[in-house]
Amino acid sequence: MDQNQLQLKQRSLQEITRRHFFGNSGFGIGSLGLATLLGQELSADETGGLQSLAENPLKQKDGHFPGKAKRVIYLFMAGGPSQLELFDNKPKLQEMDGQVIPESYVANKRFAFLKKDAKLLGTRRNFKRWGECGSEISELLPQLGSCADDVAIIRTMKTDVFNHGPAKLFMNTGFQRFGRPAMGAWVTYGIGSEADDLPGFVVLHSGPRGPRGGTPLWGSGFLPTTYQGVPFLNSADPILNLSNPKGIDEDGQGDFIDIVGDLNRKRLEERGDPEIATRIATYEMAYRMQSSAPELMDLTEETEETLKLYGVQDTAKPSFGRNCLLARRLVERGCRFVQLYHTDWDHHGNPGTNLGEPLDERCRETDTPAAALIKDLKQRGMLDDTLIIWGGEFGRTPQGEPRETLGRDHHIEAYSMWLAGG
Repeated sequence: MDQNQLQLKQRSLQEITRRHFFGNSGFGIGSLGLATLLGQELSADETGGLQSLAENPLKQKDGHFPGKAKRVIYLFMAGGPSQLELFDNKPKLQEMDGQVIPESYVANKRFAFLKKDAKLLGTRRNFKRWGECGSEISELLPQLGSCADDVAIIRTMKTDVFNHGPAKLFMNTGFQRFGRPAMGAWVTYGIGSEADDLPGFVVLHSGPRGPRGGTPLWGSGFLPTTYQGVPFLNSADPILNLSNPKGIDEDGQGDFIDIVGDLNRKRLEERGDPEIATRIATYEMAYRMQSSAPELMDLTEETEETLKLYGVQDTAKPSFGRNCLLARRLVERGCRFVQLYHTDWDHHGNPGTNLGEPLDERCRETDTPAAALIKDLKQRGMLDDTLIIWGGEFGRTPQGEPRETLGRDHHIEAYSMWLAGG
């Protein structure tokens, strides 16, 4: 192929892939900027672009700037944990308990349910100073308190959105509307993954119900779908249809993958669609995961000491503790971004969602495992280059919400998160 033919083919493929890209993502300014960013990656396979995407889209890459953290574990507490019961002790709020806040303080403020005459509510919980740093943490989180010197609590978080679904989307993508890549998708797009036989971005769930917002919370938006989060199920087969169909052995499955891959590569050469490259890589990854995923999910090889540390009594029973242990095993194997969702922290004051026993229960479910994750990574020498994030989509109001029992409304003006490692 002479130079003119090569340039013509490269130009043709670039135009095709951009056309597919714009057709799938719209014509916003962000999309235009990303098209430029993807220019070389989506060029002809002679330059290593699409072919590289098909062969190993998650290969390790150098970031634009050197980073201390190599991996992220995001503990997302869905529903909006109350910072006033957990991390943000307010003696003045205790003094003013039961008083109506001056109208000037709530003028032009938006709440989901509160009325202007709502009364201030002091916490019924006690706080204690922990560690050499003297950080104040609630009695509800004693295990986290034992890690206080390894934790940075941010008590000045703000957000723009006070309804759960859009607020979760905003925290994960930076936008209230669908169609943008999640944080984990950007991370794996930017620096790839260290794992060859597991996804670079994995999502785990626990708690009474799934997080409102669904798949867009871990979607890839306008990036190729290979960068989206892969939800693992709480079952022997963590991913649907991962096991071979009945009557198909490993050799037969391997032959099938090879044939489908050849057909997809031929189609890729003809059309230049990056989603075909993603499909090829996904088939190959799924084939490798038939061995790696069951081994990952088998916690029986963990010591009794480790299981006790995480509060895991039954290795097959779904729990936040089990998911925290799986998160450690995932990052140990090179997974770049692991996100754990735990529900339900939406404590308005109803019988099953209030600041009494329901809050106690959420804390019992999460305190020991979250602290165990910090301690376990630290003793394995992995904490310094693993960033752990804990937090929800917003906080709770200093005013009480008058329902059947103690509760608080959604609050976007101030809430708390904590970080460890990294």
